[in-house]
Order: sequence, then C-alpha cells, then structure tokens
Amino acid sequence: MKPKPDFNNLLKVLKKEKPDRPTLFEYIINDRIAEKLAGDDPKYRGDTLDYERRLICAYANAGYDYVLTGNRIFAFPSGKKHQDKSASLNEGALITDWASFEAYKWPVMENINYDHYKTLEPDVPEGMKLVINGPCGVLENVIRIVGFDNLCFMIFDEPELVELIFNNVGERLLKHYQYSLEYDIVGALMVNDDWGFNTQTMLSTDDMRKYVFPWHKKIIEATHAAGRPAMLHSCGKLDDVYEDIITDLKFDGKHSYEDNIEPVEEVYEKYVGRLAILGGMDLDFICRSTPEQITKRCEAMLERTADRGGYALGTGNSVPDYVPDENYLAMIDVVRKRI
Repeated sequence: MKPKPDFNNLLKVLKKEKPDRPTLFEYIINDRIAEKLAGDDPKYRGDTLDYERRLICAYANAGYDYVLTGNRIFAFPSGKKHQDKSASLNEGALITDWASFEAYKWPVMENINYDHYKTLEPDVPEGMKLVINGPCGVLENVIRIVGFDNLCFMIFDEPELVELIFNNVGERLLKHYQYSLEYDIVGALMVNDDWGFNTQTMLSTDDMRKYVFPWHKKIIEATHAAGRPAMLHSCGKLDDVYEDIITDLKFDGKHSYEDNIEPVEEVYEKYVGRLAILGGMDLDFICRSTPEQITKRCEAMLERTADRGGYALGTGNSVPDYVPDENYLAMIDVVRKRI
C-alpha cells in the first residue's frame, strides 16, 4: 500500500509534539535510490523540472511527508576545485582582497524567477509540501568564495572586508528564502550551513556570533513571520552554540549528527522538548551495519521518542551513493511498516 503523505506530521515534530504516526526525515538521497523509489511514477515533461518531479515521487513513495528542493535555483560563483568525493576548503577562492571583492559578480536575486514552485504544485501529492533549502549557507558560501585559510587570516587582517562579504552572501540568502516563502506549497525551510569540525566550530564562537548568526536570525525571523518552521542542517561539534541555536536563533529543529561526536540518542535526551531532533542514524553505522542491526537501533529510537515526540527518523547526514540500498531501506521500513 502506497504511503499517504501528511505534512502535519512533520509540523508536529517541529513543534516538539508527538506526530500522529512515526515520521521520516532525510536531507539528501542519492540519484540511484531516488530512481528506484520513484519507479514508474514520474510524469516527465521534458523540461528542467523533471529532476524535481522524480524527487517528489521518490520521497512520496518512500513515506516522507515533504520533498526537499530549492538548492539548484542559484549559486555564488566560485573558482575551480579538485573534487571527487570531497573538496578542499582552500581551493577556488575568488575574493582575496578589496580589488577582487569589487570585481566579484554577485548574483542579482531580483532576476531569478521562483515561479517553478507554482509549476511543480500539481505534481506534489495531496498532503505533501515542499521544504526549501539553499545553495549551502552563509558560512559555507563565504568559505567557497574566500577559502577557509584565507578567511581565518582575513578576519584578523581585514575585518571590514570580511563583514562586507558576509553581508553580501547573507542578504542574498535571506532574499532566496523570502521569495520562497511567498508560495503556499512551501511548508518549511531548511537552512543548510556546516558550522563545525569533529571537535569545535569552524570559527571562534565570537566570530560565529558576529558574522554568521545574525543572518541566520534574520532568515528564521522571516520564516516564522510567514508562519512556517525553520530547520538547521549543520555538521560538526556544536556544543558551544546549541544555546544560540535554540534560544537566540530559535531554530525549530536540527539535523546532522555523528556517533563519534555525540550519538543522537544522547542529543535527544539533552534537548527533548526544546529542539526537534531530525534523523541522527550515524552514516558510518548505516553503511557498515547489517539491515538487522539498523532495524534494531531505529526501532529502539522510535520507542525512546514515542511518548515525548519531537523526533523524525533518518540518517545523521544524507544518503550518498555508497550507502547500500538494503541498509537505507531497512531504516525507512521501520517507519513504513507503521504507516
């Protein structure tokens, strides 16, 4: 029996409430598994939105109550990187001084058409909504444009230039989300911005609060003013800024967890009732475990959260193409068999 989406389940999770049934959450699923999940459903029309139509079918067939989209709308220009499965944080810098800042070609947001959300609306099953993410976030885009090492030096050498770069990135991301919020089919926003390493935030907490967080706060305020929730996808050890995330920025939920930083079970116990916890099944665990082990841990997590709510099941990060299909399916089947 094909699952029937109901976005209200995800809304209840984000309100730190008990959803009407166990709920799935995922950030990105790879093309192979998306094709498998979509099956023969996509009604392709031969235009640039067929990729999104396949994702809509894949997410709906898998049992999700939403589909994540929006990151392909625009991008900040950056230089070439040597990239295979990962990329250097220091390559591709286009802004290194005042002259290169003046020469940089910033996206003109007013020239970008967001009406494809309306075009996709007939393809979205009843009860389902779009969750809009960005072309990475404030910090990630600044690092792509400047380079991580360059940024660290620039903070000390040219703080006024650093502030201008962050402001130019932040202003455009804020507009991206504001334009997206104008469409009724959009149910929530995902602000995707990696803030940390395995041991700490990428910048000092003072610099995070000075350069990065103010723009996130504006994005969340705009989201809440439009009556929608905002989620954060951010990797790394963020212990020093969790209170910022909850009490200052006021994110409704957070995604991305790793066992070697802190297992999602422990994070849930710390923040239950204050922050919705999304996903968290460690990606290494999902890759290396047997389907039986995955089923056992996922069932235990659903039991742990059943009476308290504020949780949706999924991976700790995403579903890249090296995740065995049977392992991913074992995880989502724990929810699918309860729908």
